[in-house]
Amino acid sequence: MMGVVKGFINWISAPYYFVSLSILLIWAMLRWKGWVKPKVFTAIFLAFAAFYIISTADPNFRLIVVKADNIPIAGMLFLVIFFMWLALKQAFENDERIAAGQGPVEATESKDKLLCWPHLVYTEFICLILLTVILLAWSIIIQAPIEQPANLTDSPNPSKAPWYFLGLQEMLVYYDPWIAGVLLPSYIIVGLMAMPYIDRNPKGNGYYTFKERKWEISLFLFGFVVLWVMLIILGTFLRGPNWNFFGPYEYWDIHRVEPLVNIHLSDIIWVKLLHFGLPKNMWVREMFGIVTVVVYLFVLPMVFARTWAKKFVEKLGMVRYLIFMNLLLMMMSLPIKMYLRWAFNFKYIVNLPEIFFNI
Repeated sequence: MMGVVKGFINWISAPYYFVSLSILLIWAMLRWKGWVKPKVFTAIFLAFAAFYIISTADPNFRLIVVKADNIPIAGMLFLVIFFMWLALKQAFENDERIAAGQGPVEATESKDKLLCWPHLVYTEFICLILLTVILLAWSIIIQAPIEQPANLTDSPNPSKAPWYFLGLQEMLVYYDPWIAGVLLPSYIIVGLMAMPYIDRNPKGNGYYTFKERKWEISLFLFGFVVLWVMLIILGTFLRGPNWNFFGPYEYWDIHRVEPLVNIHLSDIIWVKLLHFGLPKNMWVREMFGIVTVVVYLFVLPMVFARTWAKKFVEKLGMVRYLIFMNLLLMMMSLPIKMYLRWAFNFKYIVNLPEIFFNI
């Protein structure tokens, strides 16, 4: 029975299922409010923790999750689940109160001010002492993940970045280095800086709510949980030797070879659809990809502005709407490229190796 369960989990851990299920899970968490009830969440959380602990009996699973580098990632997973529950629980409760005309819980709390000294400083000091004790115990019990000195002739396989860069390392599979390592991280930073200026909705200031900020919270959870946390988990636990995908109970076979052929948009159109050879002129060869990128980044926002995104134009104004759509489309390009890569071995929309420019 346990073998069947392990086989099913290994099968469903394939990246296309893994990411799809994470998207469906976020959608279900926002739609079904019953899971935030303390008893329901406690049962779900304890069942997940028990399953995780039981899974450590499997040698392949244990080899990955108890590795000193990976223990904080497992802890991060539990913390993300807990704080998502805490925030959405308060948001759903406030939505019910607002619908009943009672106002959010935060508005009914005492308005008496508390001084930083001694109230806040005492609390922070106690937290500092507790965390110091935890870190000392951690450093004594768990061996530091220090490996042998670097050797150019003997690179580790798989060779992974630190956990906080694993999302970027995963993006290198789908994008050229200048996009995955420079452009997209810059977009993340610029987008976070621009967010307060784009979103001027005063609702939700000072209190938790979901109903009054559905789009904002949904997009944030998709970007943070699916496109960042899940990529870190995927890179930590499911990427094995030769950067192949392995299930959590699979043996990391260093000799396993998976054939992978890079297919570009120009190959699909010129060779497979039109049955021609690739043109020698690089601009003619890649004109379909260039047109696709231009339509995606510049034409789609204008089309959406006249159709389903009219309310966003009215709410934000045209300038802020265009900035918002540009950031949104850049974010959505990642899952699009991921699914194309997994399903069709699709690599680049625009492939210009002559000038080292690929999209």
